[in-house]
Amino acid sequence: QIFNQHNAEAPNLEQAFHRMAQMEPNLDHHVSWLLLPSYWAKMVVALISFLCFANSYDGDFVFDDSEAIINNKDLRAETPLGDLWYHDFWGSKLSSNTSHKSYRPLTVLTFRINYLFAGGFHPVGFHVINIILHCTISVLMVDVFSILLGGLQFSNKGRRLNLAPKSSLLAALLFAVHPVHTECVAGIVGRADLLCALFFLLSFLGYCKAFRESKEGHTFSVFWVLVSVVLGAIAMLCKEQGITILGLNAVFDALVINKINLLELIRKLLYKHKSLENAGLLRKGLLFRITLLMCGGAGILYIRWRIMGTGPPAFTEVDNPASFADSLFVRAINYNYYYSLNAWLLLCPWWLCFDWSMGCIPLIKSVSDWRIIALAALWFCLIGLICQALCSEDSHKRRILTLGLGFLIIPFLPASNLFFRVGFVVAERVIYLPSIGYCILFTYGFSLLSKQAKKKKILAVAVLGILLINVVRCTLRSSQWRSEEQLFRSALSVCPLNAKVHYNVGKNLADKGNQSAAIKYYREAVRLNPKYVHAMNNLGNILKERNELHEAEELLSLAVQIQPDFAAAWMNLGIVQNSLRRFEEAEQSYWTAIKHRKKYPDCYYNLGRLYADLNRHIDALNAWRNATVLKPEHSLAWNNMIILLDNTGNLAQAEAVGREALELIPNDHSLMFSLANVLGKSQKYKESEALFLKAIKANPNAASYHGNLAVLYHRWGNLDLAKKHYEVSLKLDPTAPGTKENYNLLRRKLEQLQKKGG
Repeated sequence: QIFNQHNAEAPNLEQAFHRMAQMEPNLDHHVSWLLLPSYWAKMVVALISFLCFANSYDGDFVFDDSEAIINNKDLRAETPLGDLWYHDFWGSKLSSNTSHKSYRPLTVLTFRINYLFAGGFHPVGFHVINIILHCTISVLMVDVFSILLGGLQFSNKGRRLNLAPKSSLLAALLFAVHPVHTECVAGIVGRADLLCALFFLLSFLGYCKAFRESKEGHTFSVFWVLVSVVLGAIAMLCKEQGITILGLNAVFDALVINKINLLELIRKLLYKHKSLENAGLLRKGLLFRITLLMCGGAGILYIRWRIMGTGPPAFTEVDNPASFADSLFVRAINYNYYYSLNAWLLLCPWWLCFDWSMGCIPLIKSVSDWRIIALAALWFCLIGLICQALCSEDSHKRRILTLGLGFLIIPFLPASNLFFRVGFVVAERVIYLPSIGYCILFTYGFSLLSKQAKKKKILAVAVLGILLINVVRCTLRSSQWRSEEQLFRSALSVCPLNAKVHYNVGKNLADKGNQSAAIKYYREAVRLNPKYVHAMNNLGNILKERNELHEAEELLSLAVQIQPDFAAAWMNLGIVQNSLRRFEEAEQSYWTAIKHRKKYPDCYYNLGRLYADLNRHIDALNAWRNATVLKPEHSLAWNNMIILLDNTGNLAQAEAVGREALELIPNDHSLMFSLANVLGKSQKYKESEALFLKAIKANPNAASYHGNLAVLYHRWGNLDLAKKHYEVSLKLDPTAPGTKENYNLLRRKLEQLQKKGG
């Protein structure tokens, strides 16, 4: 560090500083590890980090990707860019009571750019960007760890010295191949953590750059301090954790730049010692820089608070059960147990799960619970490290341990439940940044062991083995993130008590048409969590389709009883009641669903079907019209309107509705078919024929399309073509109603014509 006051003194200070750098204890001295030039070290880290996650490049959209990307209207061109600044990560308005208040507009902007360049929802481009981001972050880690482990020191030419090349390479490799990072890299939603980490590191490196020697002889550059604040703000706009870099920059300034001994400072503050200036607190520039960081952080948080609104995010008990516990003791014990689980995931990242909520981790309610041992072990280790960080006579040891603990704990604070309730129990993605602190502590521990060990190569081989195991684990885990089926099934062995795991396995099976297997997992999800309304709703839907209507009604009734504003369950209950011919109850259920979700086109569609069954044709048409207003591409609603108008003899109105529908959905073959039928009855044979042929081209295996075209030709007098399409229709569906009779009539007519011609 160069704290020169006048240019005339600079050369002497530089020489003294260079000597000081040589006198600084060298972490690499006892480390038996590869020594590579900086460029090659970065190339190795980039290559290995790429190999760990390369097999996720062609994965699907999985788990939260559906809500954050596929169903997020903010990615589409029709949504104004300005809306991104007023919406949360999932595309909901921040002012909404249902918003999770996760404000990450820059991350959503990168998704939008991905969508634009890919020309749609093609996951490859999204995955490739995530892999590139992780490789870039891992490369930056080489420089970051060289500063954290070796100190911020410069040569007499102003070039930063890497005093720990071997240790920084090892720490960067540990970070690059840590399996707990798989969720961030292989899961596209993890882009938020990756972008946050990128700007987090750039902010730190920018802050370090403020202490390079300037030609004017200033001790530091205000410009680079401000740049680091701006980069910290950008990190926070990618994910909330980014703001913590400002606190870490302040810690780094105090410990590394000003070499403050925290224990000595605390003592002097307690005893109001007069030599506080000698302790470094009032050293020129430190308070000013910390003031800049604090003002910048306060300003960023205030703007964030104003945009978000004053209301906290709304979470449910199943998301984070400990935070809903009445007892302060139960909350405290469980929060600390969660911390120990996060620490264990860093130490032994073998048991990984996409979701740790919904009963995966039962609450600790008594001190007799054996899991209390995990808390004791965590705090035993933390207190030991803190004591060493404060009380060690070795200033180098104090600095590294304090920085390691700082980078481990401070970025984790937003996820700790200490300041506000979070919407998860354990989340692997939130320890992407805290793993920096873990890598510092691991590397320092390795250097201490190397110093004591007689056979250093055996120790180096053991660490190399850990790295190789982590590479294998990363490869296996990233392959599990390639599809929802693999991801959800992988969680069954890790969190068998997690109702959401069973629910997601069941949903995946149901989407593939395996209803029998899906029922099994849905039932288990409801057994594990008797208030799991989404599992009840999905199970009720399957039972409804299998005509097990009474059990379906029981489940759906229970779901709306538990959650009275569950609009989808009300609609499905209405469908079941309609099937049971309890029409008044069904109508009431539909209107209740619409009351809770005013823009609900599917519910209006089903309401229209109910009215059609009751011969309330005007009400049915109005309901279907509402569905198409809310969702102009609602093909079923358009079709039902055309068919109802056709069946009631309103051919002109049916034709008008059909033409309106085809303008909005020009490639929908079912609409072409319905309108062709209307035009045929109106004796507009040419236009009807053209639409029938277009519909058949789009869907050549629809027997009814060929059958109705044959009827058109039959009426039109084009008997040979009628015969041809009757035969195609019967080949596709030999039991097609009416087609066989019409075909027999045509054959008799042809035979009569042949006799007359003969």
